[in-house]
Amino acid sequence: MASDTTKPDLSEMWECPLTRWDPEGINVVEAQRECKKQPSCPLEIRASDSDNAKGAEYFVQNRENIQKELLKHGAIWFRGFDLMKGVKGHRSFYEALALDPCLDPLHSSGLRKFASERDALYEEVNKPSLRGHYIGLHSESTAKRTAAYAAFVCFQKATEGGGRFLVADGAAILAEMDTKILQKLYDRKIRISVSNLDIPPSLPGFMKDGIKDAVSVAVAPKFDMDLEMIYESDGKPGRLQAVETAESPINRHPVTGLPVWFNNAHNHARKLRDRRPCGVPEVGMTEVFYADTMEPLSLEDCNEIKRASEKHITALSMEPGDVLLVDNYRALHGRDVFGGDRFHAVSWFTWNNEEWRGDERRILEKNAFNKAINQMMDWLPKDFESDQS
Repeated sequence: MASDTTKPDLSEMWECPLTRWDPEGINVVEAQRECKKQPSCPLEIRASDSDNAKGAEYFVQNRENIQKELLKHGAIWFRGFDLMKGVKGHRSFYEALALDPCLDPLHSSGLRKFASERDALYEEVNKPSLRGHYIGLHSESTAKRTAAYAAFVCFQKATEGGGRFLVADGAAILAEMDTKILQKLYDRKIRISVSNLDIPPSLPGFMKDGIKDAVSVAVAPKFDMDLEMIYESDGKPGRLQAVETAESPINRHPVTGLPVWFNNAHNHARKLRDRRPCGVPEVGMTEVFYADTMEPLSLEDCNEIKRASEKHITALSMEPGDVLLVDNYRALHGRDVFGGDRFHAVSWFTWNNEEWRGDERRILEKNAFNKAINQMMDWLPKDFESDQS
């Protein structure tokens, strides 16, 4: 797992680019009709002996076709390639494809830990404290920032089973959704809460306001998200929630213009999280609201999101060296529960288009907060479970 120290240190990589929103004026019925025409996701590419003999040169020679196929299918599963069984080879893989690394959109939150910082390689969610936690479908995005592409690599599959990587096509989910529910969600938009702070509900109003202002000033900016601090939006007395700005659940793909299901409701909706294995502390439990009323999504709508999403999940049993290359604006990803130890990692990539990429580089001063949060998560007991009552 050693890095190639002859290559440049990528620690000061690009900042994750700003989310490219284009959701206005979408005809939902026409969008569903167009999405039904799309090819299956993911495309599977298996290495032959001659492919493996070429090493990184295989990806150089096939770069243009791989880029076209990624745009067409939304994700590509590379199987049986020897090159990507280690950190050095994984970096050679993405460099051969001319992919430019960037930060995870949630890097500054402290919830993302590097596997090899100089190679722009993050750990996936391998922490023992979260091995019993099912990660629902999501794009690696916030209302503010979204990575363009991702390369998920398997270095060690789960030693005691499970841990399959989940991927689903946002176009297929949009085509599958009940049209009336899809139209309602598109018309009303959604907002997502990302964190909870429970304080005694009996505190006087001026103290609650003081806590809210302190959190807004001292904590919220660390997350590099556009957040509003709101009390009791989920109905629990005394709960202060950090809530993202309103966003459309449907967005046009920045390159193809295809409208797709582009949101994290399957992972973040509380009604779905509470009905599957979940090991997240209450402070990190999320919720999805209708943006116009700030009411949590109804059980009916959550169940339809679950049905449409899970019908199109492909669960990948990745072997060491396998890589899933993902178009982050087209395909959603997740992870099943696992036993034992597991080591998967991911690199995020920005746009080659300089205007879309922006000129922001990593601000290293943010890293102290990131490391502190990760140390806290690493200290959690291996069989930690949240109190969801």
